[in-house]
Amino acid sequence: MDFDDSPEEAAFRAEARAWLEANAELLDPDEAPMGMLEAEGQGGVKGAQAWQAKKADAGWACITWPKEYGGRAATSIQSVIWNQEEAKFRTPPNIFGIGQGMLGPTIMTHGTQKQKDRYLNKMLRGEEIWCQLFSEPAAGSDLAGLRTSAVKKGDEWIVNGQKIWTTGAQFCKWGMIVTRTDPSAVKHAGITYFIVDMEAPGIEIRPIRQVSGATGFNEVFFTDVRIPDENRVGAVNDGWRGAITTLMNERSSIGGGGGGAGIKDLMRLARECKRNGRPAIEDSAVRQRIADFYIASKGLSYTGSRTLTAISRGTTPGPESSIGKLVGAPLRQQMASFAVELQGAAGSLIKGDAAEDGVWQLAWLGAPGMRLAGGTDEILRNIVAERVLGLPAEMRADKGLPFAKIPTGSA
Repeated sequence: MDFDDSPEEAAFRAEARAWLEANAELLDPDEAPMGMLEAEGQGGVKGAQAWQAKKADAGWACITWPKEYGGRAATSIQSVIWNQEEAKFRTPPNIFGIGQGMLGPTIMTHGTQKQKDRYLNKMLRGEEIWCQLFSEPAAGSDLAGLRTSAVKKGDEWIVNGQKIWTTGAQFCKWGMIVTRTDPSAVKHAGITYFIVDMEAPGIEIRPIRQVSGATGFNEVFFTDVRIPDENRVGAVNDGWRGAITTLMNERSSIGGGGGGAGIKDLMRLARECKRNGRPAIEDSAVRQRIADFYIASKGLSYTGSRTLTAISRGTTPGPESSIGKLVGAPLRQQMASFAVELQGAAGSLIKGDAAEDGVWQLAWLGAPGMRLAGGTDEILRNIVAERVLGLPAEMRADKGLPFAKIPTGSA
């Protein structure tokens, strides 16, 4: 592993840092970057859009995108460096990641030139926010079991069905949706991908209020929604290919992600909380638990460094990002659970009434979702087993069957 920037990377870091220093405020040492939950109000959305437009005007938006689409054709390691530096400043949360990191690249790969010209620049500038309409009540990890239908009628498609866990749908102008267009085809075929106007008649968005009080996820219902054929992404019944492009970008972004409270925050909390009348940090069992978390966190950090080293050298990373999500998400959940336990009865408080503004309580309540997003623990284990270790694939009773003949309970 190489922990140092190359001369070119160091120069890029200095350039990014200089622009950020001129346009944003540094975070305080103990201050965490703003999270997605803080952008749920319209004020947060407008602030994020203003910051995105400012970056776009200076050439710092979607820097890995090709220059023809408004990016600067930066390398993956330069994108990592930019994200590292931006995280040190007090800036609005990035509410555009689904569009810019997942759907934009899908349009670049599978979309028409007209679609690229119409959507990508406004996406890059944050003028139009996008959502991903994939999961359904009976099609989560098994996305190919989706049942939302699209039926061709002239130059339009009539869409009926339901999507769930759609992030930020209530703020979005556009979405990308996978639909079932040929039930007589096998499960992964007969699927078509579309761009849909989220303000179209027949769309109903219902925010899902989570136990934390957040409403970032939504149910979205489609009743006779008309989508013009020119909004189709890729060929009819070939939407699974586009969906895979989107999912690969999603899993990469989640696997490479971090953020949230960490070991230093946990140690500070242990110094502030009392156990048997003394600071909890003085308890040997507490110190041992924190030491275990520290060792696991360092292991993840060094594993991530191998990925960054590969990217820096221009080689293809291995399965490290999948390991990062598979190990990192449960680790964050365990740390948050322990932090809430340290607070005793006060651990039942949340937000302003709780220690450190309830950051650990929110982390504990939100952690299970991170073990689902972008593929459950079980799905990731299968990916590592089959694609990395070469183990036999699981048996599938529905393999080769037309989708319409698959019993509802097994779809």
